[in-house]
Amino acid sequence: MIEPASAPPRTARPPRSGLTRPTALLLAAASAVTAANVYLNQPLLGAAARSLGVAPDVLGAVPTATQLGYAAGILLLVPAGDSHDRRRLILGLGTASALALAACAVAPGVTWLVVAGFAVGLLSPVPQLVTPLAVALAAGGGNADRGRVVGTVQAGLLVGVLASRAYSGALAEQVGWRAVFGCSCVLTLLTMLVLSRALPRVPAAAAASYRSTLASLPRLFAAHPPVRRITVSGALVGIAFGAFWTTLTFLLSQEYGYGSTEIGLFGLVAAASALASPYAGRLADRLGRRGTLAALIGLVIAGWLLLLPGGGSLWWLLAGVVVLDVGVWGSQAASQTSLFSLDPAVHSRLNTLYFTLRFSGIAVGSLAGTVAWSGGGWPAVVITGTTTALAGLCVAAGPDRFALRRHGRS
Repeated sequence: MIEPASAPPRTARPPRSGLTRPTALLLAAASAVTAANVYLNQPLLGAAARSLGVAPDVLGAVPTATQLGYAAGILLLVPAGDSHDRRRLILGLGTASALALAACAVAPGVTWLVVAGFAVGLLSPVPQLVTPLAVALAAGGGNADRGRVVGTVQAGLLVGVLASRAYSGALAEQVGWRAVFGCSCVLTLLTMLVLSRALPRVPAAAAASYRSTLASLPRLFAAHPPVRRITVSGALVGIAFGAFWTTLTFLLSQEYGYGSTEIGLFGLVAAASALASPYAGRLADRLGRRGTLAALIGLVIAGWLLLLPGGGSLWWLLAGVVVLDVGVWGSQAASQTSLFSLDPAVHSRLNTLYFTLRFSGIAVGSLAGTVAWSGGGWPAVVITGTTTALAGLCVAAGPDRFALRRHGRS
């Protein structure tokens, strides 16, 4: 139970309109579009470097700046969803991110592109606001099936992440890298226009200032063991995830001789995780947090064990990718479902805590995977990923001193 000392009291009732299936799909599409904006610059670096007359590695600062901006946006902007109308926040951030994409499209130099890329990331944590909004709408309509709602919205986010690299690279070959940013700008604006007409107005979940919601984050993390367990286990699984996807490039290029095109397409193997996300959320509704996370993080560990012979066998590698990704993204859906069983007045801040630690874990995992690859090759990477996933399992499945839910199982 979330105590008043750690979270502002609720002052507004949930919206009564409910969450219809078309609205849920629209919110999933909004997550897809805004999440894609964070990752679409990666396939464009070579073309942009040639256009701007710089070495390709110089533009490596662009995706780094975008990811840093995204992390900052999650930490600094998403908590406002508890004290402000989430509909207005989503529309405002989406429109501002479209302007940042337009700035990328007209960038005259590297510095401009890096700054604009940071702005794109900073203004793009719309999915982290969309999910609590979808849960609130579902609760207002008498629908307590949080897992299905979370899984549906996350499936949209995954589709956006997976599709962004493919479509931006293909489109850039036809119309140029600047047009990719321009098209994404237009698509984002159209999405915000549709949302402005379709979404109901949602009152703030709590009567509090933005400063107080931001200041309450450390207390919210420290005072409640279930929150700590879910977020820390998410970070540990994030380390295992980051270690894999960073070193996969090394493995595919050095051991299998694949080029950048084949490596980029290899990511589509993970599409199964998008299909599995809604089911993972439903599983959390039925089995509770500990049982669901134990099963799904267990899949992450099983995926790493399948990946061990993947250093020399493509079929083992493909099987490991599918199992690991289903476990990673499924555990994320289950974690969010469990967090959203807590007081609605703190949902946005819970999302902030979870994703801040999650992305921090992925960043640490990228570094740890690189170090492991340099020191011991693929087997060392597998040991790193398996160990951190096992630690995440131990943290997630351990008992709590306090109940996770107000009612029902934990």
